[in-house]
Amino acid sequence: MTVIVLTNCPAGLRGFLTRWLLEISAGVFVGNPNARIRDILWNEVQQYADQGRALLAHTTNNEQGFTFRTHDHAWHPTDHEGITLIRRPDPNAPRPSPGTTSPAGAQSPPTGWSKASKRRRFGRS
Repeated sequence: MTVIVLTNCPAGLRGFLTRWLLEISAGVFVGNPNARIRDILWNEVQQYADQGRALLAHTTNNEQGFTFRTHDHAWHPTDHEGITLIRRPDPNAPRPSPGTTSPAGAQSPPTGWSKASKRRRFGRS
């Protein structure tokens, strides 16, 4: 099963995807193409999405049973010990100036500063 979700993308891209997938709601496409066609469709989506955002989710043989890819989303997939999780942006973090790019995983959160780690470190319960 393959699901592609488009937001703010050109109508031509949506028409292109309806050749292989069924549009069940505005910008939500579902189908079961093989892996080669799925990768070709995703490359086309990335190329023609312009200012829009896109998300691809498909079944695969892993612990979760699926995987996903994103294009121009603020939320980014992050691998955590073999499981893919979503890293959401910190609403309190300063936003980068327009025209600059910074990957979501560029700065990892500091370790050892949680309340639990302080309790373990100083022997409090």
